[in-house]
Amino acid sequence: MTSPSRDKPCCVGSTLFGFLPESIQWRSVRTIAALLLIALLLIVPMVSQWLGQSFYLTLATRIVIFAIVASGLNLILGFGGLVSMGHAMFVGIGAYVVGISSFHGLQDGWTQLGLAVLITMGVSAITGLVSLRTRGIGFIMITLAFGQMFYFLFVSLKQYGGDDGLLIAQRSQFAFLPDLNNRVALYYVTVAVLLIVMFLIWRVVHSRFGYVLRGFQSNEQRMVAAGFPRLRYQLSAYVASAVICAIAGVLLANLTLFSSPSYLSWQASGDSVLMIVLGGMGTVMGPLLGTAVFLLLEEALSGMTQHWMAWIGLFIFLIALFSRKGLWGALIGLSSKGVKS
Repeated sequence: MTSPSRDKPCCVGSTLFGFLPESIQWRSVRTIAALLLIALLLIVPMVSQWLGQSFYLTLATRIVIFAIVASGLNLILGFGGLVSMGHAMFVGIGAYVVGISSFHGLQDGWTQLGLAVLITMGVSAITGLVSLRTRGIGFIMITLAFGQMFYFLFVSLKQYGGDDGLLIAQRSQFAFLPDLNNRVALYYVTVAVLLIVMFLIWRVVHSRFGYVLRGFQSNEQRMVAAGFPRLRYQLSAYVASAVICAIAGVLLANLTLFSSPSYLSWQASGDSVLMIVLGGMGTVMGPLLGTAVFLLLEEALSGMTQHWMAWIGLFIFLIALFSRKGLWGALIGLSSKGVKS
């Protein structure tokens, strides 16, 4: 097996200041669908204002934040084949860094973000080194165990609300960024973070690192035989994935003005996995589409029936059964019929 080449056009060829690959098809169905989805995100505040319903803007902000979480987890799940059931702990770490620092009078957002990233890098490096020694169900169970350990750790912090959670007095203050107390500003900041995360993931998976990571997902034995260190690549992806989730946790705390142990629960980790499966594993846009559909269905069905989770479960099952790439794959497949890109 030959090693992934650095000379591939999709890895290093560029047209726009070295950022966009030459092989991108600007008139393809996939690109047009992605641009339309992003355009929908950008007009949400205007639609919310036109309808006179600020709730829609709050819901959209929540969707974007959890899309960041799903995108981070998708880096190791969709592109690395690592099913983590403990990634919600990194969201909780980010949220509690904001809550605890605010409790002690620290309101500077950049300091809070830096602390969240540093703590998450340390925790994810340690838990990743342990978890990645295993495979398959062993990896799932160990990440689940770590997630539950941190869940009960924050439940035990009675000074910071314990099981009831911790109220946050005010939102973080980021120098050179708009005031997050403005809901529209908060929304556009979260959208900007999401777009940056998706762009970076897209670049990573089309780089040498991304090819190697996907190679381990396809055939680990051949990659090891070719001389690639599995632990180094997968641990790097695991830490990067955790940091993305922690950043989402910082944003979530600023949205809700609350830090809760429920952010770290295994159910929260499971929901992120479902969002990825629904949207499309191993795709960049899939987590965003899956998160939007999942949370919108949850919002609509929870007011109609007590068994809304069963209906969502059935819907996800059907999508996973008939579309290998989830809703994103189905959307691209239907749109490309009869269309030449």
